[in-house]
Amino acid sequence: MKIVYNKISIEELKSMAENTFGSLVKAVVDVEREIIVVDGELHSDEESYLLENGSKQSILWGINIYPDKVSKDWIEFDSLINIKPWMNNRGRGIDDPSLKEKIKEIVEKRVKR
Repeated sequence: MKIVYNKISIEELKSMAENTFGSLVKAVVDVEREIIVVDGELHSDEESYLLENGSKQSILWGINIYPDKVSKDWIEFDSLINIKPWMNNRGRGIDDPSLKEKIKEIVEKRVKR
């Protein structure tokens, strides 16, 4: 696993995808610190890694990144760690449109395409 504080190249994400799931890289975004952890087997592993490194659970959201896609569909909002009923997010997706937009902005900022 790798915490992305600055930037990661799309080529590095493609390599990570090839070594694990083929077309995707699992990632967890800390929306407060604007960092991402990538290349974990499970979103929960990445979540734990960020928690051990100073993040708070309420601001961690799981996504999948498809580095070969060039359209807006390269980010998928689907993870079990996103089920947060206490935050009115009852599904694996992310219900709040402004939160989804914030996550997209962070990913765009951290991934060099």
